[in-house]
Amino acid sequence: MNKEPAPPPQQLQVEIDEQTARGLYTNLALITHSETEFLLDFLFLQPQTPKTKVLARIISSPVHAKRLLRALEDNIRKYEARFGKIDAGDEPGQAKPGGFYQ
Repeated sequence: MNKEPAPPPQQLQVEIDEQTARGLYTNLALITHSETEFLLDFLFLQPQTPKTKVLARIISSPVHAKRLLRALEDNIRKYEARFGKIDAGDEPGQAKPGGFYQ
């Protein structure tokens, strides 16, 4: 059998415009899902203000949502190994009143 070597993986070239590169600061994410997609809404909630608006919405397939979860877990492990434990103030998987995590 003559096996040809696999071609080298193609490098992904990513471009980003100036507005997107600045980023958005958010301190609240609302996450919901259906059978076919996950919706991640990112908000900025100011102290003592009961109203806010969605700054960005990401719609993703369940497969990509799970890959994002794994990538975040990996990066948090690396961050904590370098800078120390992140104290989120509560146990994982416990939503605050109203059903959201902040």
